[in-house]
Amino acid sequence: MKSSYASSSDDLHALVNEIKREIQLSNINLDPYSFVSPSAYDTAWLSMIEEENNVGDDELKPMFQDCLDWIMCNQNMREGFWGNSGSYTTVADAGDEGGEEDMYILSSTLACVVALQKWNTGCFHLHKGTRYIERNTEMIIGKYINGEGSYPRWFVIKFTGILELAQQLGLHFVFSSRCIDMIKGLFYQRQEIIKREKLVDDCNYKPLLAYLEVLPSKLYVKNQEDIIVKSLDSIDGSLFQSPSATASAFMLTRNKKCLAYLQNLVQKCPNGVPQKYPLNEDLIKLSMVNLIESTGLGEFFGIEIEHVLEQVYRHYEEKDVERMPMSYLADQLHKDSLAFRMLRMHGRDVSPRSFCWFLNDQEMRYQLERNIDSFLLVILNVYRATDLMFPGEHDLEEAREYTRNLLKKSRSINEKMIAHELSTPWIARLKHLDHRMWIEDKNSYALSVEKASFLRLNSSYSNKVTHLAAKTFEFRQAKYRRELEELTMWVKKWGLSDIGFGREKTTYSYFATVTSLPYEYAIKFGKLAAKSAILITIADDFFDEVGSFNDLEALTKAVLRWEGEELKGYGKIIFRALDDIVRETANTCRTHHKTDIIVHLRNIWGETFESWLREAEWSKKGHTLTMEEYIRNGMISIAAHTIALSISCLMEPCFPQNKLKQGNYDNITTLLMIISRLLNDLQSYQKEQEQGKINSVLLHLKNHPGLEIEDSIAHIEKIIDSKRKEFMEHVLVDEQSDLPKPCKEIHMSCCKVFEMFFNKKNRYDSNTEMLQDIKKALYDPVNVYELSEIEPMPLMTHGDDIMILPLLLNSLAPNILEFKRKDEYGAMKTSMCLGRTYSVHKRVMASQLDDQQKPLKIVASQRKPVPMMPSIFAPCFY
Repeated sequence: MKSSYASSSDDLHALVNEIKREIQLSNINLDPYSFVSPSAYDTAWLSMIEEENNVGDDELKPMFQDCLDWIMCNQNMREGFWGNSGSYTTVADAGDEGGEEDMYILSSTLACVVALQKWNTGCFHLHKGTRYIERNTEMIIGKYINGEGSYPRWFVIKFTGILELAQQLGLHFVFSSRCIDMIKGLFYQRQEIIKREKLVDDCNYKPLLAYLEVLPSKLYVKNQEDIIVKSLDSIDGSLFQSPSATASAFMLTRNKKCLAYLQNLVQKCPNGVPQKYPLNEDLIKLSMVNLIESTGLGEFFGIEIEHVLEQVYRHYEEKDVERMPMSYLADQLHKDSLAFRMLRMHGRDVSPRSFCWFLNDQEMRYQLERNIDSFLLVILNVYRATDLMFPGEHDLEEAREYTRNLLKKSRSINEKMIAHELSTPWIARLKHLDHRMWIEDKNSYALSVEKASFLRLNSSYSNKVTHLAAKTFEFRQAKYRRELEELTMWVKKWGLSDIGFGREKTTYSYFATVTSLPYEYAIKFGKLAAKSAILITIADDFFDEVGSFNDLEALTKAVLRWEGEELKGYGKIIFRALDDIVRETANTCRTHHKTDIIVHLRNIWGETFESWLREAEWSKKGHTLTMEEYIRNGMISIAAHTIALSISCLMEPCFPQNKLKQGNYDNITTLLMIISRLLNDLQSYQKEQEQGKINSVLLHLKNHPGLEIEDSIAHIEKIIDSKRKEFMEHVLVDEQSDLPKPCKEIHMSCCKVFEMFFNKKNRYDSNTEMLQDIKKALYDPVNVYELSEIEPMPLMTHGDDIMILPLLLNSLAPNILEFKRKDEYGAMKTSMCLGRTYSVHKRVMASQLDDQQKPLKIVASQRKPVPMMPSIFAPCFY
């Protein structure tokens, strides 16, 4: 299958270098805010602030001219909207998850149109934006309605408020009757919200006052100073760290703290302001690095990643969070948990206390529990941090259980991601498929959930990362497919494909091997590891199902002396293929390291065949075993070490040869062997019970007659959990093992394969369980989340109902007037700037439109700017 992303290695490296130059990750320490996506909505509100030294209407000018310029330069000129265009799909393509995102774009576009109307500038942009609103409002608000029969709270508040403001400034929109009905419903929902909620509510992370810019003035005008000024953040002077709400607060109060906040914001973010400010700068850095690594690009940015992590680690210490306002705590917990996970993955010594402080913070826990969806990314990252748990880390156990319960209660639109996190633990996920999941997830570059949408990494950077990651993924897919074809030929060459018995697992084995390894190792040694896995499956089936005891004994003796000339039939086929694998592995090691390991390899394989023979003998004679005897042999017969040690010998630096000897294996290897055996036992005990074979679950049940099978399963799961924590510590902490890091990575990859095979079911023995994953890993092109063309609402014609929407201001329930064309009235066209037209009736024109309203002009200076309110307090509201 040829993909548009498939390319040569030279093309890919050229693209890597190009994108590295464009992203300039090394600059993230100097200017982290440039890596955060600007918010058109919030930038529009800053652009509406009038300069303080205005003398009269003739001299009105914006305080932050750069924000107004940003609006002019950042409209999607094809469609006419404002928003994070590179980060969103549109209604036509977004499916169920796209509704809220298009609502965010709609509210952003409304805000930008209002800003342009206020300053009587950007006529062309105003025309395009208004056209977008008229053509898409019905589709957008008709697309999404949640399970409770209502629209999202934030959209109800924002859309109704800013639509009222637009009408106050003389902007009128033409909507269909169906759209008018939906807008009426939004206003009635707002009325219910305002009746139900307080302006400031400690239980709500984003109370009504956080939407000050779009609230009816009657809610706060009587106690303006008490309500607004007392709610300002004591540290930065903001209103809930929201630029738009703080801009409104300043326009209402002219508070100096608000002004200082806004000036600092514009200085820090000259190219459009984000939805939230200030942000935890380390969180921005770590999120960008996390995105790069999680999409499979870590190998290209190794130096830059280490530089960022080292900088974070130098300042990594327990913070005095007790004195932090709640508005800062969420970012702090998010950053601390993300830093813990990334630093621990990179071998740094970090303590769970660095982020588990929240367990003893009752106010933080209360806010998390009451605002799960607002803190979704924080909760999710705390949960992910607990994947890397060592023995005795009880805080991590408590944090995992706590956040798991919260995630189960989440009503997030990203339900697919949450379900995946809860059902498939990190240890059971394979690198290559994880990369695909991150590339395809539109929320993979989200920093936090703010009052209207996700705050995201800057789309100009994240889109480049996603583009490169998609090309890289599909380049690797093409390489893997070619290698799988070569592997299939090898299987046929040695007679393994038509041997006539057992499980044919060529594709399964290759898929599991290469998708679990780092790409560099996968492409060098993945095919060789898959050959071992294929042979192990066939040989194990031969011992379990086909061979007579004499045949099994003969094959085992041949492997022990490494002489197979006397073998016949199946035994001869197996031995010849095994000899080819061992020779290839030994020759590769000799070429790379000038070291001969053939004797060690033969001994490891001989030990494995002996364990299979021993199990066959136990089964034949009905031998009674202790649990210790069973585990001692079973951890060998699972053959995880057979693959892990063989491939580890090919790593650079070379694997210590003294740890290739039986009885002298490193603790990492021993733990891998035990975990793999017990995982297999949990999912195979029913089959082996029917066949009269021994299994750790059945053995424990037999040795404890008073227990049920569920009790024995729980006992084995507890052992696995304990060994898994030990294994994790040995892999990630240098002092726990002197094995080279690449060898530890091989062991980790091997463990993840077994965890994946036996996560809640036996996927390896199923002929269908892994087919979808195999398709995604090797064949299906990546579904990159890109902006696609929206299908606009058709323009109104003479046969349509025609309506104009003037809203009566300062009313919680609007009076929306509807007008339908009657046959006796002819329709007239009122031409506006650059050909914008809308249809109204002569009678409507005479009775409803302001006679003084002039058509928009291309030259903005022909009209004076429109003050938003004559009051000295607020040039802003109603």
